Amino acid sequence: MSSELTESFMGYRVRRDGVEPCVSEIMQSFDQEGRCKWLACLNPHSYVVAKNNSDFQAALKASDWLIPDGAGIMLASRILGTGIKMRITGPDIFYALHDRLQETGGYSVFFLGSSDETLAEIERRMCRDWPDIKLAGTYAPPFKHRFSDQDVADMVERINRARPDVLWVGMTAPKQEEWIYRALPKLDVRFAGAVGAIFDFYAGKIKRSHSLFIRLGLEWLPRLLREPRRLWRRTMISAPTFMWHVLLARFGLLRPVKE
Repeated sequence: MSSELTESFMGYRVRRDGVEPCVSEIMQSFDQEGRCKWLACLNPHSYVVAKNNSDFQAALKASDWLIPDGAGIMLASRILGTGIKMRITGPDIFYALHDRLQETGGYSVFFLGSSDETLAEIERRMCRDWPDIKLAGTYAPPFKHRFSDQDVADMVERINRARPDVLWVGMTAPKQEEWIYRALPKLDVRFAGAVGAIFDFYAGKIKRSHSLFIRLGLEWLPRLLREPRRLWRRTMISAPTFMWHVLLARFGLLRPVKE
């Protein structure tokens, strides 16, 4: 990730420009030799979780593209006077990259995560929306709080056998980021994206908030009302904790994690 297009933010290097420059850089990376490059999302909840999870923190720092996914990140950027210009979400990257792959042709994708039912619906919609992108495969792993080394190796073998160009991982944070970080040395794909809820959004299992809420930075509100048991901790604990850290950083009272 070009240092000119990132900003130092609370101990992380975060993408500072919009969706299209980010997707263009991802596409350019396809022609480069070397290991798989990957993308993760930074939002107030992931920041707070990473403060107490060294594996997750290491994974976020190792990502090639760390995007500012959350209205809280944009508010914090204004408070701290950093140069992050606009929010970039996982769905933004998902749709924009697929549009580019469709235009170019000849690329394939693999979906790892969620359920067999959701993956079947994703396959149906991919054929309709991006017919020139090959679906190399899908796999819904059994639910575990943490995968063993053998679990990771088996999934990597399954993915590499399918030979996709792009791997989408949707297992929620921090599991998806930690999985990519562990699997990276053996993954034979060009790009991997830890994109969480986009599997359910795209399959129509969860309705994304209306565009008005997204523009106002309130995308979280309808989701909280629909899924209070799953999302209350993000809103009631992580968001206030994050903003407290931002205020401490603003007045030089917080020592950020090393980049």
